[in-house]
Amino acid sequence: MNPRRPVRRGRLPLSLRRDPVAWERQRPTWREARPAVIAQALKRAQARPSGNWFVVGATRDVRADRPLARTIAGREIVVWRDAAGRLVAGPGVCPHLGAPLRDSPVRCGTLVCHWHGLALSGGPFAGWEPLPAYDDGVLAWVRLDDVGGEPPLDAPVVPARPATARAVSAVYVGVGVCEPEDVVANRLDPWHGAWFHPYSFVDLTVVDSPAAAGRSGARTEAGADADAEAEDEAAATREDGFVVDVSFRVAGRLVVPVRAVFTAPEPRTVVMHITEGEGKGSVVETHATPLGVDDRGRPRTAVVEAVVAASERPGFAVARRMQPLLRPLVRAAAGRLWRDDLAYAERRWQLRSTGRFPG
Repeated sequence: MNPRRPVRRGRLPLSLRRDPVAWERQRPTWREARPAVIAQALKRAQARPSGNWFVVGATRDVRADRPLARTIAGREIVVWRDAAGRLVAGPGVCPHLGAPLRDSPVRCGTLVCHWHGLALSGGPFAGWEPLPAYDDGVLAWVRLDDVGGEPPLDAPVVPARPATARAVSAVYVGVGVCEPEDVVANRLDPWHGAWFHPYSFVDLTVVDSPAAAGRSGARTEAGADADAEAEDEAAATREDGFVVDVSFRVAGRLVVPVRAVFTAPEPRTVVMHITEGEGKGSVVETHATPLGVDDRGRPRTAVVEAVVAASERPGFAVARRMQPLLRPLVRAAAGRLWRDDLAYAERRWQLRSTGRFPG
């Protein structure tokens, strides 16, 4: 793929690779994937405000009869919906005798402790204090000011997405022994894609990166005739974006070529935004939520990855109607990638914790 030529969308979403390159003969990317480039991008991401918001899980997983529970930075949290359908969040420990509220049912919008029947409707009660919660239509968030330690924001930093009503969405959750920064660093290394995940990505070229743009983020224009899409791409690059041309492998030589921009809008989130090719406007959001430590004192982090896909093709309406069938497939594909990438993140944390990380 020519990195200077925009990805064109044909009449069909699939392309046939004419001269496929064997995995071992593809161009090495280790010279471009400089540790300092990734480290500086990570450092700038960590300096951006999060407003103390943490992703709990998928909106769809907040059921009518049970709360969605998560341990965030060692704190038990539950979220559920009140009688009006609003998201409610608070500590996951009953204030009476410490029962785990994650095991308690929700009745008519009220969380009822299964030990002694203490009922929580979402307001302060018996020492139990609610936490700020936010539902963005795909993910459920909770704000923990004492954990984040930043000036609070009224709402989380939610990336621009296709309208939910016109998109197919799915959320994958995985857990690894690492810290959020290891997950974010993995996503800020697009150079590993075709080498580490050849079953999913081929013909990967990093067209532009913060290293090429310089510390100030200034970017040289590709030409005076750059269209509005190139301008938008340049703006994303100025915000520490990695611009990537890559083909998603479908089967054999059948691929879907796209151009994507990776950005980190806040310390625990990396977004892949498709800017050209099939599914333009679609996003893959990777959120890293610290869970706490395991019984060996090692940090555990949840990867919550939201895929929000859209297309202008008439046939995409069929895909929207088939979402219940497509979601497990999307989650399975994300799970395969994250089995590898969590091993990558866990290795990075292991090397950092022993002082042997080369970066």
